[in-house]
Amino acid sequence: RLIIRNALEKKHLQKENVLLKEAVKERFRFGNIIGQSPKMQALYDLLEKVAPTKTNVLIKGASGTGKEIVAKAIHYNSPRRDKPFVTLNCGAIPEALIESELFGHMKGAFTDAIATKKGLFEVADEGTLFLDEISELPLLMQVKLLRVLQDREFKRVGGTEDIRVDVRIIAATNKDLEEAVKVHRTFREDLYYRLNVIEVKLPPLRERKEDIRLLAEHFMKKYSDELGKRITQIAPGALQALLEYDYPGNVRELQNIIERAVALESGEELSERNVISYLDRHSPIKKGWFDLELPSEGIDLERVVEEVERTLLLKALERTKGIKKKAAELLGINFRSMRYRLEKYGLNGGDDG
Repeated sequence: RLIIRNALEKKHLQKENVLLKEAVKERFRFGNIIGQSPKMQALYDLLEKVAPTKTNVLIKGASGTGKEIVAKAIHYNSPRRDKPFVTLNCGAIPEALIESELFGHMKGAFTDAIATKKGLFEVADEGTLFLDEISELPLLMQVKLLRVLQDREFKRVGGTEDIRVDVRIIAATNKDLEEAVKVHRTFREDLYYRLNVIEVKLPPLRERKEDIRLLAEHFMKKYSDELGKRITQIAPGALQALLEYDYPGNVRELQNIIERAVALESGEELSERNVISYLDRHSPIKKGWFDLELPSEGIDLERVVEEVERTLLLKALERTKGIKKKAAELLGINFRSMRYRLEKYGLNGGDDG
């Protein structure tokens, strides 16, 4: 009887696993990326051509445009769909740990290496490795990544055996990598061309305003269901306000606006009041904020940019009560970039948490 029960439980778990995989595949169909604007139609056309290939892809787009969603859509519409999709945010891992994270390590390779561990390349074998914020990868690691892309093999930290893998790389950035290559020399040109075989550019939301209503209604239904509300429509005034806003935080910001409005709403219509309250009081950049006049005698551009950057850093720290990680999120930069800028301007107070 125990054997039969265990067999039934195993079969049930296997069925659940299949259903979960199918649900994930369905969620990341190209048709589920929301947008009917010409720019999004062009994006769908490109993704349908790119997905079936083994080619490396570089996704470019501002924070909040949906780079990881697009990366998953490419993976789950490719022949690798049943293999792992593994993610690494290159800006979120301390420099000393990135090599071990990517390539794994042998037991005893360093002080805390109490056991042998596979790296993300091994975990993603036959699947896809998504490298977000690729611009933050240190130069030394760029060399090692390039070697893996060329040779398809690597050694674990502290190891001597070559490990071969078949991994598709999808990288993403919200920075100008060409400028990083040619001007700042913080990114290797050879690695850039290895990654940028196919370039996918995601438009900011302000350039596809035709999609705002679709997105807003999608998020309204999503959060209305999740929060047990019965909201069925968006008030005309609220929709107009959403259409006029510029969305420095892109789709992610619109999603946050709608989630907040739904949580505050007590009626069946998403009211103008609950939308406008965010746009009026919580927008980091209001319409017209950058309508600056250029004096006839000219300006010192670098000094002006530094003054603006320093002011925004101070405002972000003030709003987050000195918590640097939250301030970094508010500014759309990673924690390492935040610390660099704080040191640059001598603003080293506050809490790292």
